[in-house]
Amino acid sequence: MKTASPGSLIVIGLGLALMAGCDAAGGDVTAQLRPLESCAAVESAIRSAALGEMNRRIDESLARALDSERCSLGEPQNQTETAAYFPSPGSAAAAANPGGASQTSATNVQISGVDEADFIKNDKTHLYVVSGQHFRIIQAWPAASARTIAKVKLEGEPRKLFVAGDRALIYAALPGATSSSSGQECTYGYSCRFTGDGRPTQITVWDIADRTAPRLVRKLRLTGSLFNARRVGSAVYTVVNSPGVVFPGLQYTPPKSLGCGFSRRWLATRAHEELRAANSRIILQTPLGPWLPSVQDTVLRGGGADTLRELLAGCGGFYRAGLADGGHFTTVLALEMTRESPASTSTIVSRPGAIYASANALYMAVPHERADSGGWFPSMSGEREASTIHKFRLSPSTATASYAASGVIKGRALNQFALDEREGHLRVASTSGQVPASSVHSTLTVLAQRGETLEQVGLVDDLAPGEDIRAVRFDGDRGYVVTFKKTDPLFVLDLSRPAAPRVLAELKIPGFSTYIHKLDDRHLLTLGYDAADQGGFAWFTGVLLQIFDVTDPKAPRLAHKELIGTRGSSSAALTNHLAFTYFAPKDLLALPMTICEGGSGSGAYGTQMSFSGLLVYEATAAGGFSLRGKVDHPAAAGVGCSNWWTDARSQVERSVFMDEYVFSVSRSLIKVNAVKDLTQDLAVVSIED
Repeated sequence: MKTASPGSLIVIGLGLALMAGCDAAGGDVTAQLRPLESCAAVESAIRSAALGEMNRRIDESLARALDSERCSLGEPQNQTETAAYFPSPGSAAAAANPGGASQTSATNVQISGVDEADFIKNDKTHLYVVSGQHFRIIQAWPAASARTIAKVKLEGEPRKLFVAGDRALIYAALPGATSSSSGQECTYGYSCRFTGDGRPTQITVWDIADRTAPRLVRKLRLTGSLFNARRVGSAVYTVVNSPGVVFPGLQYTPPKSLGCGFSRRWLATRAHEELRAANSRIILQTPLGPWLPSVQDTVLRGGGADTLRELLAGCGGFYRAGLADGGHFTTVLALEMTRESPASTSTIVSRPGAIYASANALYMAVPHERADSGGWFPSMSGEREASTIHKFRLSPSTATASYAASGVIKGRALNQFALDEREGHLRVASTSGQVPASSVHSTLTVLAQRGETLEQVGLVDDLAPGEDIRAVRFDGDRGYVVTFKKTDPLFVLDLSRPAAPRVLAELKIPGFSTYIHKLDDRHLLTLGYDAADQGGFAWFTGVLLQIFDVTDPKAPRLAHKELIGTRGSSSAALTNHLAFTYFAPKDLLALPMTICEGGSGSGAYGTQMSFSGLLVYEATAAGGFSLRGKVDHPAAAGVGCSNWWTDARSQVERSVFMDEYVFSVSRSLIKVNAVKDLTQDLAVVSIED
């Protein structure tokens, strides 16, 4: 095989996934990743692994046919794999105030100093927004005269951005589907799988030293779709997912009747062997090169000269997993925002999972479900669900990310807040099963790196039998876990001894939290839903704000609560922490809300929308919640009163505080209001195309 071309990245990823399938078929598998040594090995592994997987599925189909008591075994709809969801290779769809606010809020991140990509960023004088097809810079100070001072049309559909000093890095989804993904972002993994939007990604870097005239300095095109990103200083770590190779036309069930009588066994065997031979020809003859993932990096120089770099070519930096899990590539791309130094990549053959990052490491928790056949982890021999945890070592000073180690835990992680790193130990809260299954329970696992293994050193198992996790937050030597079926048990865990974590206390109250925020060293501020007990279960009802006093970790208590609306009321912050803004200098909480009245505790949704917009509370440990006022944003289509609890929506999606002013942000406009009088709009800035 020749040296990989720019497109050979995708092929490599596919080979990794298929090689994983070969390993899994042998029985016990390990969580650790193994590097691919050459491009020739990759292509050989892709085909041999594909043949192994195809033969396994043909054997299963034949076994079903021979065991069936039905006379006619032909299926009306054939199980056919095609590339219909994947585009054919080569097809293309087609002047600032020198002052500024003295105090401002910022993106609500999990770890201080580790920024998270969002569609809006701010400093003390400006807002930076991507919406529609544009990147906009808004002069936000003085607040009352907020206005757009720059508007740049972008290629594709901009999704998120980072801003650091005089540079902005923007993510956009390009035309053309790369997978069958729904295209919706998953931030709260109770009922969704972490994935990208199924479209190729473009990263652009802009010089914004002149805020009125952004200048493009760099552009990267990735065949994978964006699903997570972090920034530490000027180093940006982007995680994208690419689908594996698809062999068009593979079939696993005979398309016609297999007949009746004593000849049925012979007919079934012959039909499946004919399929096996046809499938083998497809796998051995399909060109692989055009399906490989790629990253093209273009640096723009003065005078229009370009420097083009092809990342992922040469088969470097690829790893294969021991357990086949969908034939996807997941790539961590490390990039320096303020310099045009070369980017670096690490790619594994794996579906994506929940992403957590500290300043020095990035972790991905990939969920797996045990099949009746194929390999499994020896340490999880009695479990149906497990997650592999892959660690990448981050070096912000050099803007690099490299594979470090892997481990396995039982169950699945709810979201990024279910993981936390402290003093060399990773703590992970996970759930096995899901309500209403009687076997559902949760686990707290402590892992430490030993060579290339994330080894279990501590465990709390069988936490809250019959309930599943709805929220997690770690704070130093403590962990807080909320589970739910009928009531909301808030568990307080002592994690001071990694080898001996333990439950200190459990507080049961109605409802459940979906997000836990640290109010101060002794109090938690939570957002979630109230609940109405129905005997064997409970209906979720209105939106619930609560403050818990955890001064005594052995005796936590509910100090304050605020109920908003009835069943059907919703907030974008319920399942996305980026929509939650607590401005500690002013004790102010801004919460996007859709308030619906008329619901009941018997499962009926409220149909009377009494408010849509932003609520602003004074929220303190001493005084609880005091509503300061509301900023109205009439609801557009798609925002209503029948939201299921995991599908939380509101017209307002973000908010920013600047001194005594609050900016409420929807996808179409930004309103500016003084906190002392939220009824008067001081400025309204359109961000709609």
